[in-house]
Amino acid sequence: MTGRAGTPLPAVLGLAAALAFALLSAPAARAAAAPVAADPAPTSVLATADTPTVIVVVGVQGDEEYGNVFAAQADAWTEIVRTVGAKGILIAGPEASTEVDRDRLKAALAAEPKQGRGELWLVLIGHGTFDGKEAKFNLRGPDLTTADLAEWLKPIARPMAIINTASSSAPFLNKLSGAGRVVITATRSGAEENYTRFGTHFVQALLAKESDFDKDGQVSLLEAFLAGSASLAEFYKTEGRLASEHPLIDDNGDGLGTAPDWFRGVRAVKRAQNNAAPDGPRALQLALIHSEAEKNLSPEVRTQRDALELKLAALRETKSRLAEDEYYRELEQILLQIAALYPKP
Repeated sequence: MTGRAGTPLPAVLGLAAALAFALLSAPAARAAAAPVAADPAPTSVLATADTPTVIVVVGVQGDEEYGNVFAAQADAWTEIVRTVGAKGILIAGPEASTEVDRDRLKAALAAEPKQGRGELWLVLIGHGTFDGKEAKFNLRGPDLTTADLAEWLKPIARPMAIINTASSSAPFLNKLSGAGRVVITATRSGAEENYTRFGTHFVQALLAKESDFDKDGQVSLLEAFLAGSASLAEFYKTEGRLASEHPLIDDNGDGLGTAPDWFRGVRAVKRAQNNAAPDGPRALQLALIHSEAEKNLSPEVRTQRDALELKLAALRETKSRLAEDEYYRELEQILLQIAALYPKP
């Protein structure tokens, strides 16, 4: 039995399997792909179009207990920003007495470059509300609505991660979902309006080596979502409480979102009734704290690699509809292209 190009199928299968194992499964896959990098760039590094921006917005605290939790989350994000040398913007605290937080966020987003490879990370920490029609994130002064944020983000074509850790945050996913965006919310509906703990579990997962499920030396946005969600579920189980928050992630632009229990490892194995495309492949590519190997890849190579990996994920979804030899022939071609991007040892 041969492939359409005349290559014996066993050879194709063997090469494809070897490449898949070397590139996608081995613990040292990306970590060993490039020489060790120099020390992390200082926080004073000059921002460029390839530098990520992390905007952290801390809303009204309500009770002091909540304020302390929110402040701890903001401190963790600030430390991440300092460590990776990203551009960081913190909108929080009573120092905003002459300008309301809503206007500060609007101005910060307006000042951001509209194009470039550098991701824009927007993290909302606090409380939210939903009146049955519109969800809001509670700020000092006027609240932030889904319509506000959708309008302000519209001109920005950079890769984007929007993480709303507040109560009643799910409508933000529905409204902000789009091409090139990963949207994470702490709840699966606007009706989940109780205080949420997801933000704490998420940022802790982002900093934990144990969250690196695919063993590539870094914790991706998807892995932090899955590990943080698992930790959150364990909290409710241990406390004997009924879970009042159910996180969702969307990275394919359909606005539906996927729950963490739909994943096995880092791949979604359950499908919506309308057979919508699975979420996860794009979020798996985004990481703030990069491995040493990732730091040594140029932005151009990383962009090519990411595009090929997404192509690979899409191919996997068509496996049941393709002839076996055709599927493995296309798989081989993509894996060879990915392998060619990495320097030879």
